[in-house]
Amino acid sequence: YKHRKNMTKKSSNQSMSYKEVLINSIEPNFFFSKKPLNRFKISTTNIKKNNLNKIEKINDLKKLINSIQNCNLKDNSKKLILGDGNLDSSIMVIGEAPGLEEEKTNKTFQGEAGVLLEKMLLAINIKKKDIYSSYAINFRPPEDRKPTSQEIKRYSTFLKEHISIINPKIVILFGSTAMEAATSSNKKISIERGKWKEIILKNKTYPLMITFNPSYLIRFPENKKFSWEDLKKIKQKILDLKIQI
Repeated sequence: YKHRKNMTKKSSNQSMSYKEVLINSIEPNFFFSKKPLNRFKISTTNIKKNNLNKIEKINDLKKLINSIQNCNLKDNSKKLILGDGNLDSSIMVIGEAPGLEEEKTNKTFQGEAGVLLEKMLLAINIKKKDIYSSYAINFRPPEDRKPTSQEIKRYSTFLKEHISIINPKIVILFGSTAMEAATSSNKKISIERGKWKEIILKNKTYPLMITFNPSYLIRFPENKKFSWEDLKKIKQKILDLKIQI
């Protein structure tokens, strides 16, 4: 009996090996696995092509923003800060406007506010490097003042194009400037935050969550409890949509 059992095991292993050779000879993009699911390797060709297309569109958007004339924001800023991170991410984070640290590093969400943002995201198991981050306004405002409604409206066209290019499944708006740029609402953020809203761009609907900007929370830490409630709603939406990050 023991001999027959070993023979059966050996035969089974040989059969598995033959299947592996057969599959590999038919289709090199496949791989054999003993797991019940995900038996085939997904080709990255389409993803690479998609990202190259996005990079091209992002560069075109940069050129378009840099072509703005008679803009106080552009004229008083040293550089354009568009966005960074994972172009293929399902999560897009939008802040208000870059500051001095962002202007120095040419990166989004730096300094103390950036550290807090990373902590907020990590609280719901998201790493900043795995998502895409950007701003409603792409130039640092003079003396870090709040952009005017006219400026926000002007840049909202670029922001909406930016969202369409990245094509995320969830958009998180940090601060009233980002809220106004994306939704055209100039209500108090304390009233609007924590509610799922939608924006339709090029016949596609994007769910939005509005919450406090990290720089605001540094000044008013007592409001962190509200941001935590917003983050939990974002986490639940990620679970509901079965988003992999």
